[in-house]
Amino acid sequence: MNRIYTLPTLTADVKSIYEHVDDLRAAASGGRVSKAFAEKIMLVVSRVNGCRYCSYGHSRAALAAGVSEAELQSLMALDLGTFSANEVVALTFAQHYAEVNCQPDPAAWQRVVTYYGEETANDILAYLRMITFGNLFGNTFDALLSRITGRPVLDSSLWSELGVLLGVFWVVPSRLLLRLFNRNRSSGVAS
Repeated sequence: MNRIYTLPTLTADVKSIYEHVDDLRAAASGGRVSKAFAEKIMLVVSRVNGCRYCSYGHSRAALAAGVSEAELQSLMALDLGTFSANEVVALTFAQHYAEVNCQPDPAAWQRVVTYYGEETANDILAYLRMITFGNLFGNTFDALLSRITGRPVLDSSLWSELGVLLGVFWVVPSRLLLRLFNRNRSSGVAS
């Protein structure tokens, strides 16, 4: 079975996402990473993490963004050697990032920063964080479906799966409120 969330790992990831939400906004609006390139990066991570929902949705989005069917097939096979040097650095890093559970080798990260520059590298990392969240959430939902059909996931429990799926309705809003509170508090101090 693919990696899934536990309530503590979900909480930690949501905290990290909110700490880096401005990075995601910058990535989406900065234009340094094209829509097609971002979709390719997210497809590699989705393939490694095995999230069928993200693979389906991002395959459709990639095709709409101009990614060819041949490129899509290469991405899904993790045959990354066919891509241009401008893309292969990020795509192989995306694969590495997913394979090592979001704890990449510092030398691998430095290669991305050196090749693309700090701003673009941070944009790539923002996409990696978001797609990983989607992948693990989708995989946790699949773990619950598997449990319902009599094939429970090893090292998981019904309470953990339900806790994650229901917890997202508590963890995400609570982090948002905390972020807004801290932002208002810091702007009040600066006045």
